Amino acid sequence: MRKIAVGIVSALVGGAMLVSGAGAASATTKVDTQLKIRDISPNPVVVKPGSETTAFFDVGASSDVKSVVLSVAPEEGFRTMRTKDVKDLEGWRFAIAFNDNDPAGKWKATAVALDGQGKRIATDSAFFSVQVNKGKADTRISRFSADPSKVRKGKTISFSGRLQVNDDGWEGVRGKKVNVYQRANGSSGWKWVASGYTKWGGKFTAKTRAYSSGTFRAVYAGSDELKGATSRTDYVRVYGPWWRR
Repeated sequence: MRKIAVGIVSALVGGAMLVSGAGAASATTKVDTQLKIRDISPNPVVVKPGSETTAFFDVGASSDVKSVVLSVAPEEGFRTMRTKDVKDLEGWRFAIAFNDNDPAGKWKATAVALDGQGKRIATDSAFFSVQVNKGKADTRISRFSADPSKVRKGKTISFSGRLQVNDDGWEGVRGKKVNVYQRANGSSGWKWVASGYTKWGGKFTAKTRAYSSGTFRAVYAGSDELKGATSRTDYVRVYGPWWRR
């Protein structure tokens, strides 16, 4: 009777060990799927005119992930934009080149994790920005005039003109400072005489006192977005009280 009882206890213990072993194996093989876009560099992605900038995307994934697919797109608009070429590097790292044809602004990167059967098992997304430097736009100063063409010394010379930018056609630029310079007769250098700010349509005006005959021109120095410009010249003859027309 004792032998039978011992046998039953052994069988129960053995059964418990088998059950316990199966549970332990299940615990060690089960993996919680994890996917994370860990880094985007550089951010922002700064693109210079006529060149490309490569951004690198580092994705972390758990051991049950067999492949990762990465895509990027602008956050708003441009829904018909062509798919960006994604270069798959080692260890779930990706490289994507951006150029000055890509839209500037906020972009979204999306990573998709797939299992061995190609089934989607996790996704993650992160935002980054693209800054596109298009280069400076061409400008010009048109219709520059110094009036009157003959003036008594000490009287006023008035200047006018228009500053325009080439934005798929010439358009006026507002709020820009334009300087007027004079090269007096007998001089080889240009001297500042007046300044004015552009208004609606790019129009500007300025004034100075007439002291000597000479040639005048208007100059826009430019900005971070706009190239500088120089107008045509205009000549003014200044005469004294003894001079008769």
